[in-house]
Amino acid sequence: QVQLVESGGGLVQAGGSLRLSCAASELPFSIYVMGWFRQASGKEREFVAAISRSGDTTYYSDSVKGRFTIARDNAKSTVYLQMNSLKPEDRAVYYCAAKFGASVRQYDYRYWGQGTQVTVSS
Repeated sequence: QVQLVESGGGLVQAGGSLRLSCAASELPFSIYVMGWFRQASGKEREFVAAISRSGDTTYYSDSVKGRFTIARDNAKSTVYLQMNSLKPEDRAVYYCAAKFGASVRQYDYRYWGQGTQVTVSS
């Protein structure tokens, strides 16, 4: 059974940084595009970032571009989200997800983690 397990969330002050990790199991990790999404309370889940199978292509939402960096380590079956210059509006539950196929710009993700809470205080 495929599992995606996020970690690294927590409470941080505005302007601070956090690094999220997502470890995959029972998944041929290197053939999946990996992405991060987030859902704030009372809002719909939104796309944050995606990374290609090899890691050479990344794609970000406008709201995080320049502040967040997605990376992956295929040997460890893990994807990361480095979040810098955090703002109160970044507060949300962050989910990692996996999709088959090559495009980082399509959101047809098949597998999802349970999420990790990120809280940013002002």
